[in-house]
Amino acid sequence: MKFTILFGGKAGQGSNVLSTILGSALIKKGYYVFVSRDYQSIIRGGHNFNVLTFSDAPIYSNNSEIDLIISLDESTISLHKKELKKGGNIISGEGKGNMYFAGRLFKMLCLDFKVLEEEFKELGKNFAENMKEAKEGYDEEKKTACKIVSNKSKLTFSNGNRGISKGAIKSGLDVYFAYPMTPATNVISELAEKQIENNLIVLELESEIAVINAAIGSAITGAKTMIGTSGGGFDLMTESLSLTGVAEVPLVIYLASRPGPSTGVATYTGQGDLDLARHSGHGEFPRMVLAPGNPEEAEELTSQAFYFTQKFGIPAIILSDKHLAESFYTSDKTPVIISSKKSTLLKRYNSYETDEFGCATENAERIKRNVEERLKKGREIEKEAEKFKQFNIYGNKNSKNVVVSFGSTKGAILDAIKDLDVKFIQILHIEPFPSKVKKEIEGKNIVLVENSATGQLGKVIAEKTGIIIPENSRILRYDGRPFLHDELNKEIRGKLK
Repeated sequence: MKFTILFGGKAGQGSNVLSTILGSALIKKGYYVFVSRDYQSIIRGGHNFNVLTFSDAPIYSNNSEIDLIISLDESTISLHKKELKKGGNIISGEGKGNMYFAGRLFKMLCLDFKVLEEEFKELGKNFAENMKEAKEGYDEEKKTACKIVSNKSKLTFSNGNRGISKGAIKSGLDVYFAYPMTPATNVISELAEKQIENNLIVLELESEIAVINAAIGSAITGAKTMIGTSGGGFDLMTESLSLTGVAEVPLVIYLASRPGPSTGVATYTGQGDLDLARHSGHGEFPRMVLAPGNPEEAEELTSQAFYFTQKFGIPAIILSDKHLAESFYTSDKTPVIISSKKSTLLKRYNSYETDEFGCATENAERIKRNVEERLKKGREIEKEAEKFKQFNIYGNKNSKNVVVSFGSTKGAILDAIKDLDVKFIQILHIEPFPSKVKKEIEGKNIVLVENSATGQLGKVIAEKTGIIIPENSRILRYDGRPFLHDELNKEIRGKLK
């Protein structure tokens, strides 16, 4: 059983709250839920919508057909009616508050009103007003769209930003610096709400340049330090990123991508910053680039980022995007957190090449030795990384058809290949790149799936393995929207052999 609901309205009308309340209730009933958000870069007005898909089996993405539309304004119906399945339903009500729609929705799904009452209690505000509105809607609704029954599964509900925050806290984060930039912004509030109980500091500074420079100062005192931004902010940080490389500063960087260049489309998704994460900064120095595909992996890879930065004195970049950062996923697994010791080195830190005392030097032999030591460290990181899961394999492990991807495309791919003869390889470690991937894809029909226009992961694979993925074997989406699994199923099916 699978059922999809679209909540649409103007910014400020409450489609986020509605999808969150229903998602929370369904999780408690044992259902798997996935929720994505689509919103414009404005505070009020415009058109926003959330799409919630739930199932009694694991689900990790949305599809293109809607079973039920919750229309908070008149434009939602005209914009989305073409996506409604034959026999689908629409709930509308001019001038009604969003909790009125919550009441009608819960009634239509055969959920007891007491379930909604419990969600209002957890919401913790406007309880009496919410109850009154919801009861009106609940009593009015006469249709049944889908009957919800209780399952025994114990599930969690989280988004990528929460996964990043949890991973940082469990890794012993001391200080988080950031300047607000969608879609990384919510990590500031997630961590700020928990800073007292976890003895950490969250600071919002005046610019991204100030953020990374303050973070470097914090890190060299021994504090476990992390920063967060998106592509445009990361651009401003790149000079100081090189400073972390030459001075061996342990710093975790959360890079939550959105489409560029420049402002691009600020509230939509894309994976076009992979090259940026790998190559930014001048000179040659080791780094890690880690790419989670769901909140659980976001938590795990954040802990790995702290482990490697503290052990080797390097920058580690956790590469995400808007779709992963803000979509809500269901999980029945417990993330594996890697403990890491603080690497407090009382020494002189310098942006110059240095001698053994940390003093600036222009000695040719010393410069050569420093460069070679950084290269040696890179090889040590590669060897250490092999102790961790660097990529995942799903589907038919013996298939001659191999789908390769990274990051947030994971969910749509998993849902798309359920009825296909496909092996799916999800790359978790972009830098250092896992050498064993070559054996898994060599001689196979490789299909690249990516939210970019140039297939940047394909270029990484060519560089690291010598295997070139033909252009006609690439499925690329670059309109700011995520893949939908029914559409992706058809595209992958058309490239199989």
